[in-house]
Amino acid sequence: MDDTTSSFADSAPAGRRTDGAAGVGERPGGAFATGILAVLLLAGLVAAGAGVVLDRDPLAWAGLTTAGAGALALAIRMVRARRRVARVGSLLGSALEGLPSGQLVCDGGGHVVFVNSTFRSLTGWSEGEPPLRALERQFADDPDSADAFRRLCERVKGGYSGSIELAVRQQGRAAEWRRIQGQPIDGHAGAVMWRVEDITARRELEQVTRREQTQLVDFMDHAPIGFFSVDQDGHFQFVNATLAKWLGCAPEDLVEGGRRLHDVLAHPPAAAAPYDLLEGGGLEQRGEIAMDGLQGRRFQAYVAQSVVRGEDGRISHTRSVVRDLTPEREWQEALRLSEQRFQRFFEDAPIGIALVDEGGRLAECNQAFLALIGSEAGNVLGRGMADLIVPAERTMVTERLTAVQGGSDPAAPLEVRLTGGRELVAQLYARRLGGVGPEGAAGLILHFIDMTERKGLEAQFAQSQKMQAVGQLAGGVAHDFNNLLTAMIGFCDLLLLRHKPGDQSFSDIMQIKQNANRAANLVRQLLAFSRQQTLQPRILSVTDVLAELGNLMRRLIGENIELKMLHGRDIGYVKVDQNQLEQVIINLVVNARDAMAGGGRLTIVTSNHVVEQAQRREHETIPSGEYVSIEVIDTGCGIPKENLQRIFEPFFTTKGVGSGTGLGLSTVYGIVRQTGGFVLVESEKGEGTTFTILLPRHKGEARPDQGEPRERRGSDLTGSGTIMLVEDEDAVRVFSARALRNKGYQVLEAKNGEAALQQIGTDGNRIDLLITDVVMPQMDGPTLARHVRRMRPDMRVIFISGYAEDRLGEIDGVEVAHFLPKPFSLKQLASKVKEVIRDGK
Repeated sequence: MDDTTSSFADSAPAGRRTDGAAGVGERPGGAFATGILAVLLLAGLVAAGAGVVLDRDPLAWAGLTTAGAGALALAIRMVRARRRVARVGSLLGSALEGLPSGQLVCDGGGHVVFVNSTFRSLTGWSEGEPPLRALERQFADDPDSADAFRRLCERVKGGYSGSIELAVRQQGRAAEWRRIQGQPIDGHAGAVMWRVEDITARRELEQVTRREQTQLVDFMDHAPIGFFSVDQDGHFQFVNATLAKWLGCAPEDLVEGGRRLHDVLAHPPAAAAPYDLLEGGGLEQRGEIAMDGLQGRRFQAYVAQSVVRGEDGRISHTRSVVRDLTPEREWQEALRLSEQRFQRFFEDAPIGIALVDEGGRLAECNQAFLALIGSEAGNVLGRGMADLIVPAERTMVTERLTAVQGGSDPAAPLEVRLTGGRELVAQLYARRLGGVGPEGAAGLILHFIDMTERKGLEAQFAQSQKMQAVGQLAGGVAHDFNNLLTAMIGFCDLLLLRHKPGDQSFSDIMQIKQNANRAANLVRQLLAFSRQQTLQPRILSVTDVLAELGNLMRRLIGENIELKMLHGRDIGYVKVDQNQLEQVIINLVVNARDAMAGGGRLTIVTSNHVVEQAQRREHETIPSGEYVSIEVIDTGCGIPKENLQRIFEPFFTTKGVGSGTGLGLSTVYGIVRQTGGFVLVESEKGEGTTFTILLPRHKGEARPDQGEPRERRGSDLTGSGTIMLVEDEDAVRVFSARALRNKGYQVLEAKNGEAALQQIGTDGNRIDLLITDVVMPQMDGPTLARHVRRMRPDMRVIFISGYAEDRLGEIDGVEVAHFLPKPFSLKQLASKVKEVIRDGK
């Protein structure tokens, strides 16, 4: 039965009394006195009888008197005994009535002798009903309980005492528990005393106790630490499940498997008791040990053990606690690695990082921050952060940092200037950070990004954009000027054909032409600055170019300046436009001469130069590679530092009015950069200046080009053939057509590409050469050339333009074989035409 408990006490069956004890209500010695009175009564009766028989009246009267006295004494004694029994019965009834348990006394016939009110309330018994049936009715709903109660009744009926605990189940209510005990009464056959107790509260308390014990056992068994106990021989008496799991087994494998403590120690202590964990033993043992599991796992553990002695002083058992250090060691290692990574990120960060405590003092910083301010950690840690800001910005920065520390949004970063050995501009990002101060107070984490170079680059970029805009303007202006100058120079040449040197107008015409040429020179400088000049690059030796310019340079610098040229060995070749390179050198030499008004020394050094890695010089990045270096070194007055950033700007000059155009160095810069080279400058006030030109070394065939021959004076420029001339500028077209007709050519004129195509479609077979402007409205020159070559693949084309030749590279399918830049003279035009027609025959 799940909810029925019973226990039957084995005892002898009830019978007659065997201990000679007095009956209920008798005093000690009462039976002896009663016996004497009975003997006295009997003796009196015998004496009376003898007196009657012997007819002896005195004897009869004496016997009667004695018998009456004994009878009277017995009667009095019996009355007293009955009163005493009644009093004792009342006392016992009251005592049984006051008991908290139900009491029932039945005689041998099963009749109720005594029943208390508790029994009535517990069983619901009423008069006229057998009391045991009331008990049996309570367990009728549970067959197991009813069967157990019947067995108890049979046992008690057999003369044996017994007890049982049964559940009383009632629908809709929690079960109640009863303890029923039956006890036969000695000396009264069949008489039984029944006791019924309500043990519901006790059973509930026992259940709570068992549940708590189970929880305690479960807690002990599955606690996050291990528990064990061993006896004096080291045998396990108790092991919880946690420790057993760490050791790779079940608790019973250690407790019942005969294992000892030292079997699971990686290094059992030598010469120690079987229950000792550490060398030296002792009643209290604390320390770290290595434990070996039954499946081979070894782990470090921290143990705490107390040795318990019994009352006899001998070792009884141990109370031992084990903590597996593996997770802790893993956490420590993970924490160490995390801290190491953070420290590496912190220290090796490319930006400055600083931690500021709640008082605004610098608590920690990385090397990038120290590099920014140019100081060491010992000089700045503990100082106020405001001390590292330039005085003019301290108030503003302090207010912003205080607001961020108070919890406000940092919004946009600050741009601050830091104190240090150099002018330093940094972008400051601030965030609130807890736990910076010694007591965990909130501080700040600051990130500094060095903006000094960026600011410089921004300024350089703005300067570059400005120069580019000026260059584009200069290029556009140069194009229009070239058309005007072409007409001016051309018509001067036509006039000079009619007005010879002896003519009165000859000098006037020459003055016009010379000024037009000067204007053309200025336009070329504008184009050079804007990197839009026409280049005719050839493979050259800079040594040869400088040798050709030697006499000219000596005449330019005068006698009070010494000229030295130092050439390195095996100087490489460069691919440049010789005329432009000569212009660069002449401009630098003239500048050097002007810087040495009182005389000095001008040195030109050539050498091979190798850039191993890309170098940053000012706002230029020089790629790695091989270069040819030309250094122009003077001992003049030098260039002030504030002007070094502006010397390549167009029209910037420190010379007096009328002493220069301000385009000399701009031209140098434009030509060199268009060639793919770089111009570097170093100067000290009062000590001189060094300009270094780096030109890419030619890696092709190491043989200089011979180039085209110089224009020969008095050469025959006449020719024959038909020329198609296309030019939207009327003055240029009229001059060019007249000049070519004067040289013997037939000229067909067209104002635009569409008109030219119509004429070529009609007279294409007799046209020997096409001369076309590059930039024209509607159909430009390259498009016209592409259409013409579809009709006449052998047609030669000369492009003329006031823009640069490399603009033609934007048009696919057009090969620029011949180009004549504006402004051009009559002789240049005639020479180019004769050269192209001659080569085409």
